[in-house]
Amino acid sequence: MKIASIETFSTEFLGFVKVTTDSGRFGWGQVSPYHADITVQVLHRQVAPHALGKDAMDIDRLVTRIPELEHKFPGSYLRRALAGLDTALWDLRGRYEEKPVCSLIGGTPGKIRAYGSSMKRDITGKQEAMRFSRLRDEFGFDAFKFRIGAECGHDVDEWPGRTEEIVKAVHRALDNGVALLVDGNSGFTAGKAIAVGQLLADCGVSHFEEPCPYWDLEQTKQVTDGLSIDVAGGEQDCDLATWKRIIGDGVVNIIQPDLCYIGGLARGLKVAAMGAEQDLPCTPHCANLSMVTLFTMHYLRAIPNAGKYLEFSIEGRDYYPWQYGLFTEDPYTIVDGQATVTDQPGWGVEIQPAWLEKADYTKSG
Repeated sequence: MKIASIETFSTEFLGFVKVTTDSGRFGWGQVSPYHADITVQVLHRQVAPHALGKDAMDIDRLVTRIPELEHKFPGSYLRRALAGLDTALWDLRGRYEEKPVCSLIGGTPGKIRAYGSSMKRDITGKQEAMRFSRLRDEFGFDAFKFRIGAECGHDVDEWPGRTEEIVKAVHRALDNGVALLVDGNSGFTAGKAIAVGQLLADCGVSHFEEPCPYWDLEQTKQVTDGLSIDVAGGEQDCDLATWKRIIGDGVVNIIQPDLCYIGGLARGLKVAAMGAEQDLPCTPHCANLSMVTLFTMHYLRAIPNAGKYLEFSIEGRDYYPWQYGLFTEDPYTIVDGQATVTDQPGWGVEIQPAWLEKADYTKSG
């Protein structure tokens, strides 16, 4: 089967991709969220010309060769666009073979423990603790992640004293079998991150994500070497050579590729395999309820070094209004703190026609 057309349906935040073959078979995927209207232009300009007419089943070859052909553009946008092609082809293959994607890559459908992931920094410790307690009671979450420091904050807190206040407040409220994770979003220097990490350890936090500027691997490694709790990172990294350094040099204890940022499932499987060789668990980044969380659910049901949790956004329409009304049926039901990968072919979802009708449309073919 040859790739006959690549269609995109996009808004500023989201871009869905439909790949159709010369036999009429099709699959749905997604470019990375955020500035998706720009990313789909990259897809049509720099990805589609290399994919049209090629074998739709030869996914790994395509996603390996296209970055080589576009070697003068080694950065994020090309990988974010490549993810749209990759994920649509996996869906196409799953529909063709009548198997869920997780089964195509050696896994099985089933349940995955999820952690409730907070994106907010404009929230007090008391408010966050109350929100977590309510979600624990309502959905059975037994793990939560919250934000500390300030994004790329150079050791300056979101407001004075917030980090210490929220860590202690959440610890007091949930110190009863609930796992606690935090995200620093590149907010600290190594020295400050180590001091904050000691507070985290004292308050039962087990996972410290992106403590230092993510591009400064040496600082992050200092934190990893200086703390007893796990340091996690890698969500922003889209270059496989950088991933070799992260994993080979022991920069983090937990690897966190984002399947849309990195260029899709096939490239994500390469990172997981590198991590597995070093016995590093993989707890991917998937911070919204577009298709990226669905991709990650299938991935976690298949890789041998799957981490303890699936990241699951707890933000509502006030924060992420664009992540609603995307699918004909909701694939994200949480029961007893767990999400479920179904046995439906491909990714197991259909895009809501009403959403597609309102999106900007472009076709390469």
